Amino acid sequence: MERITNRATAVAPSLTLAITAKGNKMKAEGLDVVSFAAGEPDFNTPAYVIEKAKEALDKGVTKYTPSAGTLDLRKAIAAKLLKDNGLSYEPNQIVVSNGAKHSLYNACLALVNPGDEVLIPAPYWLTYPELVLLCGGVPMYMETSAAHDFKITPDELKKAITAKTKAVILNNPSNPTGTVYTEAELKALAAVIEKAGIYVIADEIYEELVYDGLKMYSIAAYSESLKKNTILVNGLSKAYAMTGWRVGYTASCKDLAEAMDNMQSHTTSNANSIAQYASVAALSDPAGVAFIKELKATFTRRRDLAVKLLSDAAPLSFVRPQGAFYVMVGMENLVGKSYAGKTIKSAADFSELLVDHAHVVTIPCESFGAPMYIRLSYAIADSQIEKGIGRIVEFAKRLV
Repeated sequence: MERITNRATAVAPSLTLAITAKGNKMKAEGLDVVSFAAGEPDFNTPAYVIEKAKEALDKGVTKYTPSAGTLDLRKAIAAKLLKDNGLSYEPNQIVVSNGAKHSLYNACLALVNPGDEVLIPAPYWLTYPELVLLCGGVPMYMETSAAHDFKITPDELKKAITAKTKAVILNNPSNPTGTVYTEAELKALAAVIEKAGIYVIADEIYEELVYDGLKMYSIAAYSESLKKNTILVNGLSKAYAMTGWRVGYTASCKDLAEAMDNMQSHTTSNANSIAQYASVAALSDPAGVAFIKELKATFTRRRDLAVKLLSDAAPLSFVRPQGAFYVMVGMENLVGKSYAGKTIKSAADFSELLVDHAHVVTIPCESFGAPMYIRLSYAIADSQIEKGIGRIVEFAKRLV
């Protein structure tokens, strides 16, 4: 009798968390390490949100809430979606969960039956295929290229859809590429999706971090028909620097929301009551607008700094990101070169050498569907960006 289920053994551990832990361990040992690994803002949660959490404690807001979330928070989320995205949802169409990753899992559980195929554009956030696999689904990868800014086209999407396709996962803005689809590009994809009658899991967790004058457009706004077939996923972790608070949410048609709520009620129950109370303030207090403006300005500056430094980093290549806080750096010109007796065959080899010999932690993107790239997160201080990219460039020059 097998001790561990096939379901569990089919899932790979999170590479991002493992490498981040390695970098933290090196720092704890006193080494001067620059880490580009973590996918979270280096800002603290805004003071007005923290004060609301304290208020919740003082008021005794420490009991169970409805499994789908407090009514006040679901109303605040519905108001945010209407104001920012032009999308009308009732509170009973919102399900609050323990972070957006939990929301994504709920979405997959609600939609994906064993054998269903789910389209995932590559590069992708490494958790997407694992969630599909946990549901017994089949991840189907759609390859993209740096030449087209890692975007899928309507024709590519149309060709990828089969009789077994149940859904497509769209992450906009994207982790790990920083790609942002324009409104016109998303509408063109939406037309294909609507005609095919498949579902969309729209991960919009980075929606506030869009640069170069681009505007965020939610694919659910394309039509009422497509909206009914869309599960929109978002949360407070990136926009409000609340990663540890674990508040994510879905917005969908009522039957999907009820299905996700029912499953959640038997697995985790509700999200943290104190975090929910504080999240109402995060979304509704005018101070949030100023915080997001500062956050966006900081990441715009850091993006520009990283791009400037990488522009002079031949033979390394990169695609200029227009959203989130990541930049993908290509290793294709380093293949075959070596250092300390190790030959580089992929970005993972370069990343390993970089940690050991230059004390720079990066994320090799093999688990993101891009084995010839590393991901740099510029959610770190400007001085660290300069130091880290400087070390990467110098190390690349030492390869033979």
